[in-house]
Amino acid sequence: MKRSQKALSVIAVLAVWLPICLLLGIANGAVPIGLADVVTAIFNNLGFSLTSTSDDFSQNQLIIESIRTPRVLLASLIGAALAISGALMQGLFRNPLADPAIIGVSSGAAVGAALAILFESVWPAGYAHWATTIAAFLGGLAATWLVFKIGTSPYGTSVATMLLAGIAINAFAMAGIGLINYMADDNQLRSIIFWQMGSLGAASWLNVGTMALVVVAVALVLPRYANTLNALLLGDSEARHLGINVDKAKKWLIIVTAVLVGVAVAFAGMIGFVGLVVPHLVRLVIGPDHRFLLPATALLGAILMVLADLCARMVISPAELPIGIVTALIGAPFFMFLLLQKRQTISG
Repeated sequence: MKRSQKALSVIAVLAVWLPICLLLGIANGAVPIGLADVVTAIFNNLGFSLTSTSDDFSQNQLIIESIRTPRVLLASLIGAALAISGALMQGLFRNPLADPAIIGVSSGAAVGAALAILFESVWPAGYAHWATTIAAFLGGLAATWLVFKIGTSPYGTSVATMLLAGIAINAFAMAGIGLINYMADDNQLRSIIFWQMGSLGAASWLNVGTMALVVVAVALVLPRYANTLNALLLGDSEARHLGINVDKAKKWLIIVTAVLVGVAVAFAGMIGFVGLVVPHLVRLVIGPDHRFLLPATALLGAILMVLADLCARMVISPAELPIGIVTALIGAPFFMFLLLQKRQTISG
């Protein structure tokens, strides 16, 4: 089987599994709901008039419409956004161990959110959550802009300089978060720590619509950059010989990554390892061709996040684990596997 046919087969399989996982995510939780009720409620929302024999259908329909469906859809969109961002960064830095956090967007968002929580008394009543969300997004964009400015010179954009700048910005942000934690009271400190662990508990249809708008816009733009990413894998000089405007491509790829991760982190807090694990896993299966890698990565990222959220809700039900803990428990062992594999490759 040709690699392109294999890649298309993998994408088709993932496209089939995603709606199945979405249904499982909607049906399971602190209150289990039968798949029949889930399907009936979904079709009713689409304009059909189906009836259910379940005695609790009205209650189940309310849970499905108001809580489960927006949460599961938001999880899938955030998973796709983080996974695509990881694929972009790994292609840009030509390193399978690269992560979206490498450009400082996550740590910048954390500083913005922590500041918003510290000064929560300033915001009008009922707007503290949105203030935190907006501050996180702006903090992520500011950190990314600073990393890009440091890495850009009259001679072009240096990936190595951006990497070092990202490390410095991350360290500075962590120091800032530590200072904010020191200044916060007990309730504020608890809110900051819980936000940093990641959660989809505040999912709403407005969040879903905003996240969907961003992901769909990126999905429409990215295919034109697939060949550019393939060329960048050969090196900057080779890409220029192929007619690629390397500096412009780097700029737009970093902007896309910053927007994707910034919005995702703003809505769900810090969720690690998705951008690291998913693209590398897909690359091992279908190869490095970004024409197929990007859609497959988006689908697998969505599936992984939906399943991680399901685990977070089910493990200690009716309470729930922060989703960032679940993704870290999945991603950290895989990251160690990558490091060991890389060491064996070098020694071999």
